[in-house]
Amino acid sequence: MAKKYSQEFKHQAVQLILEEGKTVAQAAHEPGLHENTLYRWVTEVKKDGDQAFLGSGNLKPEEKSLRDLQKKIRDLEEENEILKKAMHYFAKDRR
Repeated sequence: MAKKYSQEFKHQAVQLILEEGKTVAQAAHEPGLHENTLYRWVTEVKKDGDQAFLGSGNLKPEEKSLRDLQKKIRDLEEENEILKKAMHYFAKDRR
């Protein structure tokens, strides 16, 4: 099973590399991390900055916005279908 590290721990490990100039091998050795894990964390921090490592269930603002918009589209499509059915129902009554 994979070990879980806190967001703070990950940021501190990446800070050793980016700000203090340590090599990935040096930064990985003391806490017993695999170098590939640190490379992945560094890449994530470079890409997402402070939004990196939000944790499971937490979304980046742009992902949350996209999810909210997709939900709104689904809701509007559902309302549209209901209105179409109602329109057909009331059109039958007029005949």
